[in-house]
Amino acid sequence: MRHEILKGMKDAIPICAGYLAVGFTFGMAAVSQGITIGGATLISFTNLTSAGQFAGLTVIAAAAPYIEMALTQLVINLRYALMSLSLSQKLDSSVSRLQRCVIAFGITDEAFALVSTQEGKVGRYYIYGVMSVCIASWTSGTFFGAAASSALPASFSSALGIAIYGMFLAIIIPPAKKERSIAAVIGIAVILSSALYWLPGLNQISPGFAIIICTVLASAAGAILHPIKEEEMCS
Repeated sequence: MRHEILKGMKDAIPICAGYLAVGFTFGMAAVSQGITIGGATLISFTNLTSAGQFAGLTVIAAAAPYIEMALTQLVINLRYALMSLSLSQKLDSSVSRLQRCVIAFGITDEAFALVSTQEGKVGRYYIYGVMSVCIASWTSGTFFGAAASSALPASFSSALGIAIYGMFLAIIIPPAKKERSIAAVIGIAVILSSALYWLPGLNQISPGFAIIICTVLASAAGAILHPIKEEEMCS
């Protein structure tokens, strides 16, 4: 058990560095929206979804109803349900249903990629090790970001908010250069988002539903314009 946990923690160290940086950025963004240090830290500890949390800040800032928040998170985080179903085939038979639920809570994009590439069946203790590093780094990064933003002058904290946009650009530009399909989906999402923000009538749609519309339509357009062939999925 100890060996498996330590192995999982060791393998997750590369993920830790990225989570600290992004978590730090989220902490700053959360404080800028009026959320306390404790509140921002609790959000990261109980959610573990960067895209969902950043989108959630937009909904919170707009004082949108709970149903809007629920639908936004459902659309953005639906991929985790698919990841968990896929990963369930990788777990060994000793993992109980309750333990599978615990594991599903801690599955992130990076954790899924790490666990799914392991040879053979994977036990729960290895995944617990991966989860512990992911949760600790994401939560602590948020805490330090929120604390730093609270301690800095308002003008300086506002300037650091640009880091959020730089982070997202760093995420989407490299894969967009390699794959035309990704670039097309990003372009469609930008056009839709701009229309929902600037055009009369459409700009009356609340931020939460605007995110849902952009996500669903851009994803659907990508699936229609650039479908993945079955042989590509198998490879």
